[in-house]
Amino acid sequence: PTDTTVAAGATFESLGVAPDLVEVLNDRGITAPFPIQVLTIPDALAGRDVSGKAKTGSGKTFAFGLPLLMATRTAKRRRPASIVLVPTRELANQVADELAPLAEARGLWLTAIYGGVSMSRQINALRHGVDIVIATPGRLNDLLERGEMSMGDVRFVVLDEADQMADMGFLPQVERVLRQIEGKPQTLLFSATLDGAVAALVRNYQHDPATHEVVSETVTVDSLEQRFIGVSSDERLAVAARICAGAERALVFVRTTHGADRVARQLAGEGLRTGALHGRLSQAKRERALAAFRS
Repeated sequence: PTDTTVAAGATFESLGVAPDLVEVLNDRGITAPFPIQVLTIPDALAGRDVSGKAKTGSGKTFAFGLPLLMATRTAKRRRPASIVLVPTRELANQVADELAPLAEARGLWLTAIYGGVSMSRQINALRHGVDIVIATPGRLNDLLERGEMSMGDVRFVVLDEADQMADMGFLPQVERVLRQIEGKPQTLLFSATLDGAVAALVRNYQHDPATHEVVSETVTVDSLEQRFIGVSSDERLAVAARICAGAERALVFVRTTHGADRVARQLAGEGLRTGALHGRLSQAKRERALAAFRS
């Protein structure tokens, strides 16, 4: 199905979501499901594998998170029952934050596992017992190789933004994780594309999946205005500073990590509160920069 209007009139109750989870959603002001949720949740709750073609911001987290929470049972120590694989640390934290209130309502424990931070806290969480692990592939493999975690009891798997994991070169690590799972877990895959390397994942790790696609009706939002401003190289910083000064918040994209640091310093020199965000920063500094931008 590729219907963008299918959500009309649907409710989480009508999709089969459990009343205790619906109550948490209502408390958070979430009452109307997105199209990707309407399309995929019934199949997931019926126990089918699902391949969902949808972009970031389409509501994927609840599309896989609600069935995941309803299928997950309390796990043994170091043997989680469900895993969610994501491409980045930020997405791992975002998914964990969105699902945490729902997991709490079910008495389930979840944790985000990713590189760039100390492994000891993550190991301690696994040793105490975690039902759902939301992880980047590299750090998860590190913990598996150390024997700090087993995939032997995993019965529910989510691959989120699979195309991004492919683009970032993570598929060998993803497959290394999946090969350690015993039996045939229910597997939900979400991706902006379902061809190429992602299609191979579907063939190799999903069984007769229900495939759904949400097609965007517009390329950009109506309120987005795009401008091109021709400037000389010596004018570029001053013009950028004036544009940023006129906005409540602004994102400035540059080509390199060193360029990000340099432009941040230059804009700060123009009197703007500026922070850099890139892959060479520690996780703690990245999180502080994001928190400062949000606030």
